[in-house]
Amino acid sequence: MSVRMPSNFGRSGAQENALDLLGHEILAEKAAALGRAGQRVEETLAKLRENGEGGDRNRLLKEAAAAVHGYFIQRELCGLRKHDAVIREYNIPRAVLVRLGAS
Repeated sequence: MSVRMPSNFGRSGAQENALDLLGHEILAEKAAALGRAGQRVEETLAKLRENGEGGDRNRLLKEAAAAVHGYFIQRELCGLRKHDAVIREYNIPRAVLVRLGAS
């Protein structure tokens, strides 16, 4: 015969609520960081499209690649592993992806 502990001997309600609040705060910060990273990608890609043909192209490619790399890392921290849809959505140029080491 197996015996199960009564549920009132488990975690206290206050302790459980505190962990839920902390988890909620962590998720909110992850989402906010993902939004900031996405905004940075948009800004750097816009600069690249506007001024990417001149002598600043190398610098702009490097900035865009760094922004995209940071965005991909933040997506992975949020549990989003596939980046194909994002590449199409942001219309990330192949030159930026090559800088990231993508084939």
